[in-house]
Amino acid sequence: MHRFENRVAIVTGGVSGIGAAVVARLKREGAKVVVWDLSAAPDADLSEVLDLTDCDAVQRAADHAASKFGRIDVLVACAGITGPNGPTWTYPVADWKRVMDVNVNAVFYCNRAVVPHMQTGGYGRIVNIASVAGKEGNPNASAYSTSKAAVIGLTKSLGKELAQTEIRVNCVTPAAVRTPIFDQMSQQHIDFMLSKIPMGRFGTTDEVASLVCWLASDEAAFSTAAVFDCSGGRATY
Repeated sequence: MHRFENRVAIVTGGVSGIGAAVVARLKREGAKVVVWDLSAAPDADLSEVLDLTDCDAVQRAADHAASKFGRIDVLVACAGITGPNGPTWTYPVADWKRVMDVNVNAVFYCNRAVVPHMQTGGYGRIVNIASVAGKEGNPNASAYSTSKAAVIGLTKSLGKELAQTEIRVNCVTPAAVRTPIFDQMSQQHIDFMLSKIPMGRFGTTDEVASLVCWLASDEAAFSTAAVFDCSGGRATY
């Protein structure tokens, strides 16, 4: 299957975790893949070592990708952090701001930068990675939960703005998936997340990537401004 033949895809956070699984699948299916991350991605067709919280740098990177490959067809925004675990009333303000900057502002910058190029090409697919925490709210993870709720709101707004074009904007809300992001969490919080999943296990990066790549493909023509769960039964709405 070569759903992405002649397509150019940008993946943020593509060096590890869900992002790396998405990169591998996109490449297997024929895409030219650009990775934006804090470290280099050796398997990418173009790897940009990039601070995604720098709006101007993101815009330059988008313009560079479009110039190099002639188009931008897909954006998958995977990059994110959890921040520390703890109650809201003692949550460090600096950590709150950092989580919002990486998980919300950077996603906005990336979406904002690629849309004009997609409009020029007359086609686009944007998939933002949120979390089931953005729908339900996890205790002792107020910054992360809030940031992922914001990604859902951004996705819905942008998707509706572009609904009468050929650009589709959706987000995926995974439950916990064992990736290096677990290193940022307490074991108590990891155990809590597992206890909420009816299947009794964490998701895999390949399971999330399969859903992401469907949304990034031509097949997802009638879905936009929507939220797709990948939660092992956890999601309740």
